[in-house]
Amino acid sequence: MWQDIVRWFAKHARSRYVRMLEEDVARMRAENRALVNSLLGTAGFPPLALEDELRRGTVAMPPVRRRTWTQIAREREFTAGKSASNK
Repeated sequence: MWQDIVRWFAKHARSRYVRMLEEDVARMRAENRALVNSLLGTAGFPPLALEDELRRGTVAMPPVRRRTWTQIAREREFTAGKSASNK
């Protein structure tokens, strides 16, 4: 019951603009999922299930940490050396 009250209050407390943005994000996610499934089907892979995304719930965008090509090359060299020493 409390959850229903909280949901109702949250729904009515948000501005129309925020709700419009959230609906737009949901629409774009659905479009992206359809496009990805289309590409996967063309490539011969099974489509992504909607249940997986629903089970995950809403996910906040993690901060993007962009690495330089030097850092990427160093990491690749490190993993190559590690795999060579394990053989």
